[in-house]
Amino acid sequence: MQYRTLGRTGVQVSTLALGAMNFGAIGRTTQEEATAIVDAALEAGVNLIDTADMYGNGESEEMVGKAIAGRRDDIVLATKATMPIGDERNHRGSSRRWIHTALDDSLRRLGVDHVDLYQMHRWDPTTSDEETLSALTDLQRAGKIRYFGSSTFPAYRIVQAQWAAREHRLGRYVTEQPSYSMLQRGVEAHVLPVTEEYGMGVLAWSPLASGWLSGAVRKGRDVATHRSAILPERFDPALPHNQARYDAVERLAGVADEAGLTLIQLALGFVTAHPAVTAALIGPRTVEHLRSQLAAADTVLSADVLDAIDEIVAPGTDLAPGEKFDTPPALLDASLRRRR
Repeated sequence: MQYRTLGRTGVQVSTLALGAMNFGAIGRTTQEEATAIVDAALEAGVNLIDTADMYGNGESEEMVGKAIAGRRDDIVLATKATMPIGDERNHRGSSRRWIHTALDDSLRRLGVDHVDLYQMHRWDPTTSDEETLSALTDLQRAGKIRYFGSSTFPAYRIVQAQWAAREHRLGRYVTEQPSYSMLQRGVEAHVLPVTEEYGMGVLAWSPLASGWLSGAVRKGRDVATHRSAILPERFDPALPHNQARYDAVERLAGVADEAGLTLIQLALGFVTAHPAVTAALIGPRTVEHLRSQLAAADTVLSADVLDAIDEIVAPGTDLAPGEKFDTPPALLDASLRRRR
């Protein structure tokens, strides 16, 4: 396993980090299976575990807490808030009121007295940066969190938050967690240059592009992945952007074969090759899935291989623009583009 410094925090983390979104009902993973995954990951040298309060409405956090009991000090523990929890209108967002409550709930579920990294799961356009950063700074000073970060923020919001922290003399986001893979490279154009400019650590989620780069999704074959059963439209070959992905996967599989790698190794090696990226978040549902991904722990891609990937998916290109998750609200809500 390789290790890198998480931004400018001085904390060393493994280049492959364990994402726990699939723990529980979402991934049909039992507590026994989740614990086995954590055991195998830690044994392999993984030292960062990432979860969120909204994964299974807290179920993932509870399962992580049980899995790490008795060894919490050896783990860089990260969780997130902001996404809706239930139907109550104020049980979401990045207000001081909700962040304090959400963190206490997360600590209880995890069975710990602090988390190492607390992340705002999405930018909340209804709450000012000063409000959010002030609340996070207070929680940091209280010892409940060590650091705080953002997740899937547009580049201009990352810049704005850094400005607000300096302007109001508050703690700043020290990490960003964007979606990044060989098929979704849009963050290379704006987000990753900004994180480098501010010395932020980057934890890349969905490096296997929601299963597209797992080796199980190939042209002419029936897709039987867990994700395809939940979101079949994301794999429908009749849609032009999906056809583009099928074509790209075939060509990328050829690059992997020629390099003597699995497609998973190529995909994870690509993400961790970017100088802005600290770690790739892997989200296995089984120990077998985990082991196939851990095989990429020491993968280093040559310049020729990286050039070949660039020829297939151009730098800064998203093959599925509708799955960016960081699109500014004004592009999604027509009312925000109209004079009142």
